[in-house]
Amino acid sequence: MIKVDISEILGFVPEKDVMALEPDVKAAIDMLEKGTGKGNDFIGWLNLASGMPQSLIDSIKETASVLRENCEVVVVAGIGGSYLGARAVIEAFSSSFPQPSQDNGNPTVLFAGQNISEDYLFELAQYLKGKKFGVINISKSGTTTETALAFRMLKKQCEDQRGKDMARKVIVAITDAERGAARVCADREGYATFVIPDNVGGRYSVLSPVGLLPIAVAGYDIEALVRGASDMESMTSGKVAFRDNISAIYAAARNALYRSGKKIEILVNFQPKLHFFSEWWKQLYGESEGKENKGIYPSSVDFSTDLHSMGQWIQEGERIIFETVISVDKVQHSVLVPADDENLDGLNYLAGKHVDEVNKMAELGTRLAHVDGGVPNIRITVPELKEYWIGQLIYFFEKACGISGYLLGINPFNQPGVEAYKKNMFALLDKPGYEEQSKALAARLKK
Repeated sequence: MIKVDISEILGFVPEKDVMALEPDVKAAIDMLEKGTGKGNDFIGWLNLASGMPQSLIDSIKETASVLRENCEVVVVAGIGGSYLGARAVIEAFSSSFPQPSQDNGNPTVLFAGQNISEDYLFELAQYLKGKKFGVINISKSGTTTETALAFRMLKKQCEDQRGKDMARKVIVAITDAERGAARVCADREGYATFVIPDNVGGRYSVLSPVGLLPIAVAGYDIEALVRGASDMESMTSGKVAFRDNISAIYAAARNALYRSGKKIEILVNFQPKLHFFSEWWKQLYGESEGKENKGIYPSSVDFSTDLHSMGQWIQEGERIIFETVISVDKVQHSVLVPADDENLDGLNYLAGKHVDEVNKMAELGTRLAHVDGGVPNIRITVPELKEYWIGQLIYFFEKACGISGYLLGINPFNQPGVEAYKKNMFALLDKPGYEEQSKALAARLKK
């Protein structure tokens, strides 16, 4: 199973400081599981995996099959939690050098609606020309600017290239059950639809159809993913002893470090396939904890690549950071370092070793150096990058995030600060209904 080791933080905070948080952690878990804490109308993620009916999984797989059979490319239109979870899982399992869809039997899954770059959308449209593509539109309201803009363009191109009848077959909406622009459009056009549960926020939605449909389209085992999450739900429940509950221990450790002055958490991986998992984690923790002038700032690095860019700062910069290292026990392939008669590069001492052995020594050496340099390290060990274990890892981080938010005394399930930029953007673009804000901003910008 996944393991959490906090031994490398104990030179920075005493173990008793971590263990002293046990009553608060237990209270946080109790609030989560009984639904008595802040934001309790958005805790449906707690039982998503264990409560998922087989009929929903079967329906997701059936719709994924339709897309797989009729598309070379499937574009997921979504932003934030509506795309990061799916991308994190897909990238964790995909080849670093993916083959064309006709070679591996799986559509290429691309993403749009996560930015407002004209060049990005132009290049996407050019790439899709002449290709059999479909779209998964993920939006509760259907009016989120980034996603709605991308979907408007993708819908038109799909209808123009493939005809309206086929477009109706290969466009899927994941949206609100009853209301919103995306629901109205889907019902009018006759798209297949899935529901975003009302009590699940976007950043906690990867184990709902929001994440599961794109993952299934990419050819991965969503049943194993859900099973892993369901098992982790049991392993992190309030019935589990504090010392044996890895979500509880992780939440307590990072909060003990925060209270000691460590304000930045850097999520570290030594597997480039986990890059977008780190991006998902950053949204989960940043959007959940960054409130009321509180919260650990979530950052991430890909080692050993970033040891040659950020390594100096981590080793000798301001001592306000700690690292959480995701360590993967088993790799998927075997590559041995070859011998070379001339040995000009001096690497013959590695000849015959697996590349992963070199990587793991780089990991160990880095952890030792950073701890010596004043950076506490939490280590999370994952057996391998398989659906079951990634499902466990997702739920582990989600549960710890909820606990950690309550330890901070904030609501970990809302995001009021996200609305500020939207109001300014709408006013600057003269959106109807924002006339007064438009005038105020125009006056402000003239100063």
